[in-house]
Amino acid sequence: MNANFLLSNRFKNIGWMIFIPSVFLGILWLIFEFEFPILDLPAFALMVIDNFNDEGIRFLVLTEDNYTNEIIGISLIIGGLLVAFSQENEEDEYIERVRMISFVWAVKINYIILFLTLLFLFNDVFLKVMMFNIFSVLLLFIIRFNLTIHSSKKALTNE
Repeated sequence: MNANFLLSNRFKNIGWMIFIPSVFLGILWLIFEFEFPILDLPAFALMVIDNFNDEGIRFLVLTEDNYTNEIIGISLIIGGLLVAFSQENEEDEYIERVRMISFVWAVKINYIILFLTLLFLFNDVFLKVMMFNIFSVLLLFIIRFNLTIHSSKKALTNE
């Protein structure tokens, strides 16, 4: 299998430096809905649904938004992709297999979460789990892949 889709290993450290603080901030935002007041800025929106002012659906409008969640989300994606798609120091067939198995596992868990959420969660809790689910494939892949690689390296050093 050809691993041409992977980035150089040097991007992994950059990815971790972006990803870890983004995960921390994302959890804080999801639980406490905190926002940085300095990020209250005008925003161009393709569509706005305004139920409070009886304006209904408006397209291509300038509105107010706080960019905290957008910055966290973009940072999570960029950092996560750099971590997930950077080569290991020694990329071999075993690493490729672990990468594939971890990805399939992450997708399966993602859809199990989605299925259970659709059946059993409603209103605000539903929306919060859906926000998590947007990032869960990437997050679960990174966790599974790195734990598997770490445990196999640990097993090799114990032999």
